[in-house]
Amino acid sequence: MNIVSEQASKRLPASVMLRYGMGQTGAQVFRDTPAALLPVYMTTILGVEPWLAGLAILIPKLWVIICDPLMGVWSDRVAGRVGRTPFLAVGAIATSLGFLALFNIGQFESSLAAAAVVSLIFTASMTAFSAFSVPYLGIAASLSPDTHERTKILVYRMIFVTLGVLLGIGVAQPLVYWFGGGRDGWSAMAMVFSIVCLVSMLGSAIGLHPVLRTVKGSAVAPLSFREQFAAAARNKPFLLLTLIHFIQIVGQACAYTVVAMVFIYLVGKVDLLLPFVLFMSVSGMVTQPLWFSISRRTGKLGLFVWLCIAWCLVTLSWLVIDWGSGYALSLPLLGATTGKELLVLVRGALIGITNAGFLLLVTSLFTDTIYLGEADAGAAVEGGYAGLWSAAEKVGFAAGPLVAGVVLSFYGFQSSRTGIIEQDESALHGILMIYSAIPIFFFIVSLLFVPALARSMRKPAGAAA
Repeated sequence: MNIVSEQASKRLPASVMLRYGMGQTGAQVFRDTPAALLPVYMTTILGVEPWLAGLAILIPKLWVIICDPLMGVWSDRVAGRVGRTPFLAVGAIATSLGFLALFNIGQFESSLAAAAVVSLIFTASMTAFSAFSVPYLGIAASLSPDTHERTKILVYRMIFVTLGVLLGIGVAQPLVYWFGGGRDGWSAMAMVFSIVCLVSMLGSAIGLHPVLRTVKGSAVAPLSFREQFAAAARNKPFLLLTLIHFIQIVGQACAYTVVAMVFIYLVGKVDLLLPFVLFMSVSGMVTQPLWFSISRRTGKLGLFVWLCIAWCLVTLSWLVIDWGSGYALSLPLLGATTGKELLVLVRGALIGITNAGFLLLVTSLFTDTIYLGEADAGAAVEGGYAGLWSAAEKVGFAAGPLVAGVVLSFYGFQSSRTGIIEQDESALHGILMIYSAIPIFFFIVSLLFVPALARSMRKPAGAAA
């Protein structure tokens, strides 16, 4: 494994962790904003049918099944000569430009043509994002050989994840309205967030360069793509953890697809989306040290399962979203609020606590599987493994909108070219199912594979679960 030379004591300075973590804000914005808002943009501005919008998003993310692993292996093979910084820097710049273009699509008479253009731009943007996100993820495993130290690194990363979620989901949709809505509103939002992506991601690439250039080259020749794929196929903990994570990502991506619709149609107050995400982000951020501390004492995998179960229980409560609508309250900062709106904010806080916790732990477990893979392969594999892991994530985030689009069409959701239009009760019920029942189903299926994962991680020597 390539380890930073200053890691003899297995301790990283906080400044290095901050420089690493900051790149995740822009990466999270690029990951979440198209997932949450591109279907809304396509169905309400471009006039694309929901199922076709889901397909247009799916195609670029299917491409990353090939692109991400190739990018990871490529970065492994040239890291000894040029380092990871060129990948991070070029990826950051191109990703930011792609985000800007994605929400500045011209008007097309044919919805098929509009969907095709979106799909082409998204494919180019996803390729650029691979150049940044794959090496960036692999760096987390190479910065320290200690399993708990890597968890601490990822705590810093999760802090910037929550900031990215706050911006990408909580601020993006309201920002469209603040800029006047319509095409001009979407275009202005894209300009603001493309700058956020550039500053965050490129800033991390530049800030990490002095650290990454001290990474020692492996004495063993880097593996080819086929050899890395074969090594990953032999790594049962990695395969099982990736499967669990993929299934959960599909469920979460379904929810992301309709989160704006939930606040537009079911909550009836889109302005509440920002405080909702703020509650979610702050609660997730402040509890990160707690999950780090508990995982050191009790183990990562068991805590991961309990947090997934708790998330499912909170998500189940959306089925009674109208509870409290008849009660009026007056709260500091929020002003006049109904009981329904207060419960929405409480759910946001609970979702943040549980979601940030299990994402921290599953990513930390992923870095453990990289060490198991290197012990088997005898060479640095963090780039290739990160590519396979990232590909699974992105395909999951592509499959979610497709599932959501099919369900929305089944329930009769009506697309538009003039903005938000009224939907019937069936369509509203479909939105609720996509945001609650369907994600829970995916999580329950994923947890069925945890016993096999636990057994596989106990077998190899040195596995830390």
